[in-house]
This record gives sequence, structure tokens and C-alpha cells, in this order.
Amino acid sequence: MTGDTTFKTMASMTPECIWDLGAHLGEGALWHAATRSVWFVDIKGRRIHRCAADGSGRRSWEAPGQPGFVVPASGGAMVCALEDGLYRFDEAGGEFTPLRKVEDDVPGNRFNDGHVDAGGNLWFGSMDDAQLEPSGALYRLGRDGVVSRADAGYIITNGPAISPDGKTLYHTDTPLRRVYAFELREDGSLAGKRVFLQLPEGSRPDGMAVDREGHLWIALFGAGRIERYTAAGRLVGSVRFPCTNITKLAFGGEDLRTAYVTTAWKGLSPEQRREQPLAGGLFAFRVDTPGLPHTVLALP
Repeated sequence: MTGDTTFKTMASMTPECIWDLGAHLGEGALWHAATRSVWFVDIKGRRIHRCAADGSGRRSWEAPGQPGFVVPASGGAMVCALEDGLYRFDEAGGEFTPLRKVEDDVPGNRFNDGHVDAGGNLWFGSMDDAQLEPSGALYRLGRDGVVSRADAGYIITNGPAISPDGKTLYHTDTPLRRVYAFELREDGSLAGKRVFLQLPEGSRPDGMAVDREGHLWIALFGAGRIERYTAAGRLVGSVRFPCTNITKLAFGGEDLRTAYVTTAWKGLSPEQRREQPLAGGLFAFRVDTPGLPHTVLALP
């Protein structure tokens, strides 16, 4: 697969469910290199989860709201987003301490996905919890501690991801089936917003990750697969799953060649849930091209 632009189904990359926890809306898969562990959230289940690379050593914490994502921060802290802003999370005591209030005056919104860039800045998005209004926005928490709004007008924000050279930021509006690309400037501002991909009906882009070659891997909610695209927007591969709602992937493991994937049973009928008993599980599969190292959020 490395360097190849020919489409491949990548059938050899068979996802394995390493934690069958039945998350209502599993999201935010993250590899925490310092502890060699996988973190993720269940937004609707209001829980934060962590496990070892092989799915063992499982721990879960209840959250006082809907956690959109969780990321590691400087000083060994973890930071997550609840409905009214960012919180410091203490895994030892399971406590949530307010860090930055964001959109606390928009009660119908919540946060949905986040990513820390190579400079230690956090990019994260908000959305209408009813998934109807374009009230969502893309934010940046800089190293100076300032939260700034980078873009707006989203129904469901998803998948902040950044190219290996740090010059392109990808972001999606899921119900529009649209992936955007921005020029990411050295001062942290965005410019040149363009449509990178307009996906067909039935393919709703959710969380994303970029590998070392600059290929963009996109989880497709409702389509039961992850697709891999070149930086020019050419589809070059896909990985199929035994459930339809694929929400996020993160590259991890010692060599960054294991993809960890969250899924959800949200929106499935009782019959579909019976047909998809692993929906909401945490999956893993091996890849040929490593991902990019995960960066720690720089707290002031």
C-alpha cells in the first residue's frame, strides 16, 4: 500500500473488536504514548474509557455531561470537553475541574471532536445537539490559553486532522457529507477554505486521521467502513467493519501502525442492533503506513 495510488479494499486489514463495551456513541479514539494506552469517550453514555493497547486493563469513569473528546495535556493532565467548555480531568479521583468556558451561553450545543496539533494547540468543534441547526463552530485553544473561533456555520463538526507538514487542516460537516481543507498559517489562523471532498449519499464523514504519507483516513458513519484518500483527494483504499456506525480512528502502538477505531449503536433499530452485536465496540487493525505521533496539549 505504501506510495500506491491504486484503490485497494485492504481486506487483509481485518478489524478486531478488542473491547465489546457497546458504547451508545463511542468517539474520540486517542493513543496516549506516555502510558501506552487507548482513550476514548461515549458521548451519549456520558463516560470516559481507557484500556491498554490490546484492550486489557480497562477503566471507565462517569462524566457530569456529554464528553466530546479527551486529550492528554502537559503536566500529566487530561483535558476533555463537556457541553459548556473545557475541563481538566483527574483520572485518579475521577474529578472534572473547569478550565475554559466555551459556548456556555448556547445551551443547545455540545462539543464533538478534538485534535492537538504538533505545536500543542487544541482544535475542537461544537455542534447542535439536535443535529438540525448550523450553530456549530471550529475553535482553537492556543498555547497562550486563548480560545478563538476559527470557523462557523456547522451542523455537526467532526474530525480535525492536520497534514504531516502542518500546513493543511481538514475538518468536516457530517450531514452535508463534506470534508473541508484549510491553509493553516504559522500564526495559527486559517485561510483558503475549500471543499476537499464531497462524499456521495450514504457516506457521512466522521472522525479522521492522517498517516505519515499524508493520506487522510476517514471514518464513515452509517457506511460500515473507513476510507483512505491521498492529499489530492483520490480514494485509494477502504477497510470494512462488522457494524455500520464508524466514528473515529487514531494510529497508535509502539510503531504507530495500529489503528484504533470507535463505533456506535446510536440510530440503530432493535433489529439492526441484533444484526450488529459489536456495534459500539472498540476495534483495532494493523496498517502498512504509520500514523503521526500524538502531541500533548500545552497548558499555560
